[in-house]
Amino acid sequence: MTDEGSLSYEQARAELATVVEKLEAGGTSLEESLALWERGEKLADVCQRWLDGARERLDAARAARADQS
Repeated sequence: MTDEGSLSYEQARAELATVVEKLEAGGTSLEESLALWERGEKLADVCQRWLDGARERLDAARAARADQS
């Protein structure tokens, strides 16, 4: 597992998909399932931060464009 702070959006999303697949497949102990769930929560937060940042950049670009008009 990689530190969440260094993951790109695509890396976090791909790892999150793997975590979800493992949880859906079952066959893991309760402890393993909890660890996967916790990792998934962290990865989902990383993805959300990337998406929030992208939205802020888009909003700023739109505002700058509107100011030029």
